[in-house]
Amino acid sequence: MTDGVAADLLALGAATLGESGALRMHHRIKPAWAGASVAGPAITAKCGRADNLAIHVAVAECDVPGAVLVVDATDPPEYGYWGEVLTTGAEARAIAGLVIDGGCRDVAALAGHGFPVFSALIALTGAGKTKGGTVGTMVHVGDVNVSPGDWVVGDADGVVVITAATIADVMAKGDARAANEQKLFTALREGATTVELLNLDPSRMDE
Repeated sequence: MTDGVAADLLALGAATLGESGALRMHHRIKPAWAGASVAGPAITAKCGRADNLAIHVAVAECDVPGAVLVVDATDPPEYGYWGEVLTTGAEARAIAGLVIDGGCRDVAALAGHGFPVFSALIALTGAGKTKGGTVGTMVHVGDVNVSPGDWVVGDADGVVVITAATIADVMAKGDARAANEQKLFTALREGATTVELLNLDPSRMDE
């Protein structure tokens, strides 16, 4: 069931979902490598100051295949909180991807693994692994609150979050929006214009 929902969400895409009721993360959260995409239920962690112990614990304790790890690493963000070692561990735990409001590193290796990472920046300096942080609580990532079990979708356009309570409604609205866009594409190929189809008023350009 989870795989089917994830596939449907990826097919709709972050942009369509963001126009259909999903919560849009700030644009600083972007793919660490070109072509990354992911959808899955969230597991969460919040890092201590310049320390990624909480991430290691979250990966080790994950028992949700296909989950997306969502991490608040904003204190401060300029560290490589995630790299190839954690990626290898996450793959072994069947974690589908990472969304982190903070830095990551080993980008070429992440791409080589095909492991989707969405981060606020790329940073060389490694984080400590000794203290602080939480796992399994609500986190504030990309200016959006994310709770365990919320759905996360990331692709080339950015990252969106769908609360567990609204997933059915957002997907229904996304399906309707996608179907309407297909009609627009057909009409445009047949010679119609977006001005006509969207009932735009060119005279307002003078305002």
